[in-house]
Amino acid sequence: MVRLFGRTSNLLARHDIQVRFCPEDTQLLIVDIQPKFMAGIEDGERVVLRSQFLARMANLLAIPVLASEQNVDRMGATDPRLVPLIDANFAKMAFSCVGCPPLVDAMKTRNRAKVVLVGIETHICVTQTALDLQDLGYEVSVCPDAVGARSTDRHKLGMERMRDLGVAPIHTEALAYEWLKTAEHPKFREALALVKEFA
Repeated sequence: MVRLFGRTSNLLARHDIQVRFCPEDTQLLIVDIQPKFMAGIEDGERVVLRSQFLARMANLLAIPVLASEQNVDRMGATDPRLVPLIDANFAKMAFSCVGCPPLVDAMKTRNRAKVVLVGIETHICVTQTALDLQDLGYEVSVCPDAVGARSTDRHKLGMERMRDLGVAPIHTEALAYEWLKTAEHPKFREALALVKEFA
């Protein structure tokens, strides 16, 4: 597996994807969910809603939520439904979020070894971000139900490439329950209400 600020071979990682999540070691990164982009994304509303669900769950469990915005002057800001849920938002021109030094610095200051990605597009910005974060030593996962592209084949090929290179896929709902661990969690009732709201 990849280690924080260390690195092992991706060829080994792809055979041994064993990422486990707890609220204390995770941060959520929302990639480029901007309305002008989303208009061309296949099933884009699902991507926004599942990302909103996960960001609200992260807020409930005190998990940091960061976001990127691609070419803001031309493509506009983040979807307004997500803005109140984001701790910090970063403009970028590079396709990979790692090409935005202030965002990388913000991630490092939170000192959490695992990063969950949602957003667009699966095969471009999300994939480049995932692989570059691995190179920095993070354990990276992506939520297939909360990422998207302009077509099914682009999304599918992006997901396959990431998984082959050690990026673990996890459904947003599965991740929420992994964060909670037990129905005795003090926030379980609020979390369950969120699950039902977005079902």
